[in-house]
Amino acid sequence: MVLYTTPFPSSCLSALHTVSWALIFPCYWLLDRLLALFIPDPCQKYQLLCIVLFTPIYLGFLVTSLPFAFLGFLVWLPLQSARRPYVYSRLEDKGPAGGAALLSEWKGTGPSKSFCFATANVCLLPDSLARLNNVFNTQARAKEIGQRIRNGASRPQIKIYIDSPTNTSISAASFSSLVSPQGSDGMARAIPGSIKRTASVEYKGNGGRHPSDEAANGPASSDPADCSSLEHACIVRISGDEGGRLPEADDPATGGQARNGAGGGPRGQTPNHSQRDGDSGSLGSPSASRESLVKAKAGLDGGSGDPGATYSKAPHKASVVKKAAARKRRHPDEAFDHEISAFFPANLDFLCLQEVFDKRAATKLKDQLHGYFEYILYDVGVYGCQGCYGCQSCCCCCQGRCSFKCLNSGLFFASRYPIMDVAYHCYTNGKGTDGLASKGALFLKVQVGSTLQDQRIVGYITCTHLHALEDDSAVRCEQLDMLQDWLADFRKSTSSSSTANPEELVAFDIVCGDLNFDNCSSDDKLEQQHSLFTRYKDPCRLGPGEEKPWAIGTLLDTDGLNDEDVSTPDNLQNKSPGACQKGRKDVLKGNGRRIDYMLYAEEGLCPDWKAEVEEFSFVTQLSGLTDHLPVAMRLMVSTGEEEA
Repeated sequence: MVLYTTPFPSSCLSALHTVSWALIFPCYWLLDRLLALFIPDPCQKYQLLCIVLFTPIYLGFLVTSLPFAFLGFLVWLPLQSARRPYVYSRLEDKGPAGGAALLSEWKGTGPSKSFCFATANVCLLPDSLARLNNVFNTQARAKEIGQRIRNGASRPQIKIYIDSPTNTSISAASFSSLVSPQGSDGMARAIPGSIKRTASVEYKGNGGRHPSDEAANGPASSDPADCSSLEHACIVRISGDEGGRLPEADDPATGGQARNGAGGGPRGQTPNHSQRDGDSGSLGSPSASRESLVKAKAGLDGGSGDPGATYSKAPHKASVVKKAAARKRRHPDEAFDHEISAFFPANLDFLCLQEVFDKRAATKLKDQLHGYFEYILYDVGVYGCQGCYGCQSCCCCCQGRCSFKCLNSGLFFASRYPIMDVAYHCYTNGKGTDGLASKGALFLKVQVGSTLQDQRIVGYITCTHLHALEDDSAVRCEQLDMLQDWLADFRKSTSSSSTANPEELVAFDIVCGDLNFDNCSSDDKLEQQHSLFTRYKDPCRLGPGEEKPWAIGTLLDTDGLNDEDVSTPDNLQNKSPGACQKGRKDVLKGNGRRIDYMLYAEEGLCPDWKAEVEEFSFVTQLSGLTDHLPVAMRLMVSTGEEEA
């Protein structure tokens, strides 16, 4: 399948669209600023004065721009019938973390393979609408969100082993943010074993891999000292026969997550990852969880380097903090680890976002995430009254009625692995204000490996955003029905395999996104019992209306987003579950409304292969930037050969 790198099939149409939007944009921007003036902003001290001063100015320019906007609209509207439903962007990475290199790491035999997925509603609306959710400055937030995700995901996955007479087991493969050393080029380096430290903490590359590390991350590299691949976890071994002290830190009492050395680039950055604003210091930006970050100093000769030394004099600077897995909990009957994490998981492979409605914000977000993800789809959706232009298959024309779409779907997808096929469908039953956006489902087929017989190993990912109005359960159930039908058609149309001649092996099938209903509210009983949950498994759910005890709500209370006790990743992480989540009028069981889902299929995969959750995480790294908690899941795909 050919992926669309431009929104229009010809340069002439693209030029016409650019001109028409240039005529419309001043009116759009002025109207947005005018409406934003009348929505309270807690950070603005003189809002009344601003209203008095700027209202007549905005109104005057708005009236002046209306004739130009009308002319641009007459050109823009018919162009939408020829517009493609998404834009594909690839920033080629030929390094060891690039998509082409990743494909050669797994052949579908031997050790298992893990894949990490995350989904988040980031509320990147026009400013006037975003303010209704108590979040502000959409353009700046888009850049900050991209920085935090990129820096959180580019950390190494750390495995911690405890050597003691009574316990030699591994702490579960963690979303920990312990940072392995870097060279001056920003790439990972293995620390020679001769380096002395104040405690028995040993970083190992692939040469010191533990058997379970082999199983989780594939065969060892041919270079035993190579720890530069993001796919390979670095190991921290803590011996029980020594003092047990962690390396000296500036403030051990406030340990939490780790911090990159201030003088170098973020740990685990890909060759695409250039130094950008907000990359130094804390992971992501000055506002990203400063309270949880501590520095450790390690010199070349004994770990007692001069605090004023430059990074070039100490290229093996490391960061060590208290174990991030302290927040992890495992229920006695649970087969996987779960946690509330202040950072996005390390080695994140796939990212699905919702409510990336603003096109300028989407571009800023794309530019930031290309520092880690090679493949990105953005500006997904349709605009205008496409049903009025004779498109019989158009999903925006419902029962002969023309539905005008002002906003796109808000869906956004980023991947480290190559994208093979894409399909988008718009829900046909949108109502009210929700009907003004082309909410729908984005279906993707990605290649994650190939066998020795040149069979492709693929995975399916579906990203969606359902109807938002609380009382419209029937609308959401109808959309879930559409979702299942479209997904079945997508798999059938993109499959090049047959039972007799399997050209492809399916490793996973994921459905994720903002479904706008929870599993506890009595008003959502209809959605809770939908057949989607028989086909796909929810790691947080025991059954209809019953959550697992560790699951928490992902919809935050917008009134308290800027409160000090939840405005940083650490503070939100330490908040008692459910205390800052938004509830409903009826009695709500559990710890808040969990409306952001990550589902996976156990059936429909390659025969004898099995997908199991390895870790599940609620992420607080975007605190203060959105009114939702992102969720992440690490999925382990086991082959039949390994089980035998």
